[in-house]
Amino acid sequence: MTLKNKIKFKLILSLITLLTIFCFAISAFSAGTASIDEQIEQLKSIIDSSSYSAFQSRMILNTAQDLLESGIPFEDTKNIIENSLEESFDAYSVKKVFDIILETQQEGLPAEPLINKVNEGFAKNVNKSVIISVISAKAENLKKANEILNEALQEGLEINGEEEMVGILADSLENDVPDESLSWLVKTGTAEGKSIMEISEISEELSYLSLLATDSGLSLEEISFLFKKAIENSTNIDDICENIQTSLETQISTAKTVPGGTVKPSVISDGGTLPTSSTGSPAEVGETPTQEAGEAPTETSSAPEPSTSPTEEAPSPPEN
Repeated sequence: MTLKNKIKFKLILSLITLLTIFCFAISAFSAGTASIDEQIEQLKSIIDSSSYSAFQSRMILNTAQDLLESGIPFEDTKNIIENSLEESFDAYSVKKVFDIILETQQEGLPAEPLINKVNEGFAKNVNKSVIISVISAKAENLKKANEILNEALQEGLEINGEEEMVGILADSLENDVPDESLSWLVKTGTAEGKSIMEISEISEELSYLSLLATDSGLSLEEISFLFKKAIENSTNIDDICENIQTSLETQISTAKTVPGGTVKPSVISDGGTLPTSSTGSPAEVGETPTQEAGEAPTETSSAPEPSTSPTEEAPSPPEN
């Protein structure tokens, strides 16, 4: 074979190879599109057995398709629909759940924690409004966690496993660890070269301390102040966790205890509202009993009037 023929043969072979690759790519793309279409047909057959109207069914299927195209696994999407039907969720509640997951996914945040929360709610037969409320709060915590991480990245810190770190921080936020404490943890831990596993362990320790503070009756404002003071008094992560625990023990053993040795509940509940009843200690001798806000006043401030029998209610007639 001459040199000219060899070159021609190589060119033809290259063209055939490129054409094969091109055809394979088109075939794969078509197969992927058909796959989503097939999945939508499967979801449609499930929804058709429900009492949803044609409009409601299309509404759910359209959002389900958006979920699948954004990368949410088919099995997760299918399970949510099946469980929603089993729990008699209305179509708009299903749509709301899908919307929250879709928005989180489209913002580049991990959607798996939300899906896990939804599945957990179904497993416990939780009311639809509670599930929506829980995953909405979780989605907000993921956003806050991502903001904390972005602040650290903007300062030039290199963080490996960003998605995993977002999940870790979101869990701590869910346990009421203050934002500024987590921001400090990410920046300090990363600057010290700590691994994700180490930062995760410290975050879990902070979560434990925060839950302990809540259980001891401290308000969110008090917890935030306690964490802030501990961070200001040291630059060492281990020392700070130790300082927080020491401060908590002091709070529990002094200001938050009653003569019986039990922990007094916080005046303000987690939701920021006054409790409906008080379990505090009785008033000391000589003190005026305090009254909970929103309760009807008691009549202990004045002596009770003597009761009178029916015969004593009217005065006796004068004597003639």
